[in-house]
Amino acid sequence: MSSETETETKTEANVKQAVPFFLVSNMEASLRFYVDGLGFEMKNKWIDEGKLRWCWLEIGTAALMLQEPRAEGRDSWKPEGKVGVGVSVCFQCKDALALYREFTSRGIQAKRPFVGNAMWVTTVKDPDGYTLDFESPTDAPEESEYSEP
Repeated sequence: MSSETETETKTEANVKQAVPFFLVSNMEASLRFYVDGLGFEMKNKWIDEGKLRWCWLEIGTAALMLQEPRAEGRDSWKPEGKVGVGVSVCFQCKDALALYREFTSRGIQAKRPFVGNAMWVTTVKDPDGYTLDFESPTDAPEESEYSEP
């Protein structure tokens, strides 16, 4: 006779990752921000009629996708305003303070880190208004602010 535990089947998780997909107004400006400024690496891309239209970017084990739609013709799209307003992504990190120093050394305007919900948080906004929070655990008191050494 087999016991209940012997007949249970272990299943692997089906959903593996959520990847934000941002529509952007200017791919070149976005790549300067994400690759040159934040340190993302381009892992995949789609060239359409000689123009980079879509790419997959990674930083650590996190990823996001960018796409600049055509302004006219087939599959065109024109935003009515800043497309990223109201959209935020929180990246869970080992050391958000190190990222803050890295970002600002590359000319990125990052908000001074503060402690919220037991996490150091630094925030940046991309050229289209998307908000990116980089957070890491801390035991520093709530609402503490980072001061440069």
